[in-house]
Amino acid sequence: MGVSLTVVSIVVIYLGIMVLIGFAASRKIENNEDFLVAGRKMGPWLLAGSLAATEVGGGSSLGVVEMAYGDWGFSAFWYVTAMAIAFIVLAFIAPHLRRALVKTVPEYFAKRYGKKNGFVTAIIMLLPMVGLTAVQLIASATILSVMTGWSYALSVAVVTVVVAAYSVMGGMFSVVYTDVVQWFFILIGMALIIPFALDYGGGFTELTANIPDEKWSMVDGAGFGTILALVVMYIASFTVGQEAVQRYYSAKDEKAAKNASYITSAVYVIFAFIPAFIGILMYGMVQNGLIDGSIIAEQGARYALPVMAMEVLPPVVVGILFAALISATMSSASSNLLAAGSIFTNDIYHPYIKKSATDKELLKMIRWTMILVSGLSYAIAVFDFANLITLLMFSFTLRAGGAFLPYLIGHFWERATAAGSMASLFLGSITVVLAERGVISFFNLDPIYPALIVSAIAFYSVSLFTSRKNMNKVEDLEEFEVEAK
Repeated sequence: MGVSLTVVSIVVIYLGIMVLIGFAASRKIENNEDFLVAGRKMGPWLLAGSLAATEVGGGSSLGVVEMAYGDWGFSAFWYVTAMAIAFIVLAFIAPHLRRALVKTVPEYFAKRYGKKNGFVTAIIMLLPMVGLTAVQLIASATILSVMTGWSYALSVAVVTVVVAAYSVMGGMFSVVYTDVVQWFFILIGMALIIPFALDYGGGFTELTANIPDEKWSMVDGAGFGTILALVVMYIASFTVGQEAVQRYYSAKDEKAAKNASYITSAVYVIFAFIPAFIGILMYGMVQNGLIDGSIIAEQGARYALPVMAMEVLPPVVVGILFAALISATMSSASSNLLAAGSIFTNDIYHPYIKKSATDKELLKMIRWTMILVSGLSYAIAVFDFANLITLLMFSFTLRAGGAFLPYLIGHFWERATAAGSMASLFLGSITVVLAERGVISFFNLDPIYPALIVSAIAFYSVSLFTSRKNMNKVEDLEEFEVEAK
């Protein structure tokens, strides 16, 4: 009981600090732009900390441990390393994203290709946000339920309330500041488990004696095709992902946006091997009989890391680790909530439902949208126990399949047209769904490949044969923000 009380106390104090940060950040909010993009004042280190914490969520912590313990083995490190590669690419794109001076991805589509494109993009971007948020709630609830003995549904409810509270209060300021704190917890908490696990298992040689050689493969478990698909998926998804690009929109200038990408990539390379190695060590402990693997066999490998922590770590370190894991999941959940609120209010409510809405009314609507998405995500988290990685990859792929190319190329190619963008959005997104359901197959490759191919053909060919009449030029986009002010 003493162990449980110590662990729970640390985590409860941590959760309370997150809410306090949200309350403090709320005092910085003076207008809609402050809430959505932190007044465009963020430097590279704050942005990098926020980007790192945002994308390292349940999939990159619990999910990677789960896959390393299971079929992927040590090659599970590619799940995060692929993100590092994606952010190197994004470093070259980031200045163009910041230069557009918009608040959301659909807003860019509306200004570049027209209102209809903006509306369709908003719908496509909104749908995955609920699933992405639910993934993080599932991961957080898993941790709390193992740690406290609470029911899974109660654990989801607790995390949902905390994340919604600090996110709704402080907006981007709150999300960025909590992200930086959470990132330190993630790195320290995850790293601490390794030396304790090795000591508990009698050292590296003893602990890994019964681990098959194939579990150590750097590629075989995941497979080259999956690794390549991850890289492609992340580049496409992060480029159009509101939770990521909203950070670039918040940068104080283009240089800050670019440097933040480089810093984030370097941090991911360091972090990538930690959860993969933990998953391997957990497998060794179960094989050696040091840990009872029955709960993992009954409930699934997503319980691997919490079970391991409760077995091998002292109470204080367990509390730090669980706070770190909750950090990883909550940082991603809060970013997704803010993204959903931003898109609905900025790109659907304001232009189509209430054009005359005041700045105060828009802020209120953003917050109500975030609360609604929290509720929907809670419902999905309670009833959907899908594999974390699978659900994440589908959500990432859905929003990237049709939107990536018109969004990226639209910054450079003057000939891109509204009709070409619309064709890409519809056909690319539909291809993702059909490929995911097995209705169509493209040499048994991941859905992102046929989606991008269909998107590219539709975008290029339709753009060539349609007119750019009444459309805005790339260089004209910067003028919108000036006129809005």
